Amino acid sequence: MTDTIVVISAGVGTPSSSLLLGEQLGKATQRVLAACKPVEVVSIELRTLATDLAHQLTTHVPSAALTEAYGTVGRAVGVIVVSPVFNASYSGLFKMFFDLMDEGVMAGRPVLLAATGGSARHSLVIATAMLPLFHYLKAAVTPTGVFAATADWGDSAGQLRSRIESAGREFAQLVAEHPGAPAHDEFGGDIDFADLLRGA
Repeated sequence: MTDTIVVISAGVGTPSSSLLLGEQLGKATQRVLAACKPVEVVSIELRTLATDLAHQLTTHVPSAALTEAYGTVGRAVGVIVVSPVFNASYSGLFKMFFDLMDEGVMAGRPVLLAATGGSARHSLVIATAMLPLFHYLKAAVTPTGVFAATADWGDSAGQLRSRIESAGREFAQLVAEHPGAPAHDEFGGDIDFADLLRGA
């Protein structure tokens, strides 16, 4: 079975600069990894799961689409996450997806952080908001994230492409050296019940 890199985009527009950035990072990573291991890049657009996320938040019952999305993340060898910047942080949709994810899914899993915003002054969101979240989730995060401002897609797009290629190489190395957590077992098959009884 071919390994999977998952792009999680919280962009809400069509077309979405967040999705575009995530897919370009995925392709850059894929090109580097092709020399040693073929990988498939799969995208999850959170805007298509917005109703499902709200429903699970209020009823605690996940939809089939949401269950499939979480399963895809749990089997991935690496995850690229991209959010637009809202009020100096990631979007509520982005946070909701990870709030409702089973505990431990991201632990040990290689993650590349990226964000999009109107101007470069929003670039700190990766270090101030996204990085603490994924450290809390115990993910293996690449040292370098990628921020793309609106102007980066214009005349200076060459500089953005260079940063994307550099981040792709860094992320590919992390994936190759640190293949991530094992596939997540939603039923907690790794629990030692003797330990649970001793702690009762």
